[in-house]
Amino acid sequence: MKITILGTGTVGRTLATAWARSGHAVVLGSRRSGEALSRTELSAALAAGVGVTDPESAVADADVVVNATPGTVSVSALAAVGTAALEGKVLLDVGVGFDEEGGLSHPRESLGEEIQRTFPGTRVVKTLVTVDRELMVQPGSLEGPSTVFLSGEDADAKHTVLGLLADLGWPKDSVLDLGGISTARGQEHYALLFMGIAEAIGSYGFGIRVVPPVGA
Repeated sequence: MKITILGTGTVGRTLATAWARSGHAVVLGSRRSGEALSRTELSAALAAGVGVTDPESAVADADVVVNATPGTVSVSALAAVGTAALEGKVLLDVGVGFDEEGGLSHPRESLGEEIQRTFPGTRVVKTLVTVDRELMVQPGSLEGPSTVFLSGEDADAKHTVLGLLADLGWPKDSVLDLGGISTARGQEHYALLFMGIAEAIGSYGFGIRVVPPVGA
């Protein structure tokens, strides 16, 4: 599968490296030229066979597009690629936006919802925003199982994303489908609690687990 990741920050590079090592053809889409990107920062991704090109070229023949850009600029970054280029594609959204005061940039409508509303022909699935980048690709590093969530309208797109999560090491019983894209609000709003927990325990390396009642 060809995966295009928009965004060359730590999250984008971490996911790119992991999916490339699991056998996918991965390309990073960047507004900066390859020469302008730090070779030190990209070393792991490049060693894994990840390519780097402009976003439009990267998206053109991608099976899945991953939004790993900052949530405050995600819609404009996707708009620059173009509605037609994103039509019909699965878009895995891992973005969360924060304002200058540290609050959420999308307090009433999630970024996932805004992307789906702006690009109605794109099949948006929100996931992986409740864990840090290291746990995204190493769910087995915890003492016990953790839960990761899916939000989106398209069942086939969710099935595709479920397979990509499995490639990162997430077992099927660790994935909880919350429902439509409106449920992405809960995933994104958890970022505030996440920061509080991280400060309390002095680490970002933790997960959460949905524990059902006995007998459920």
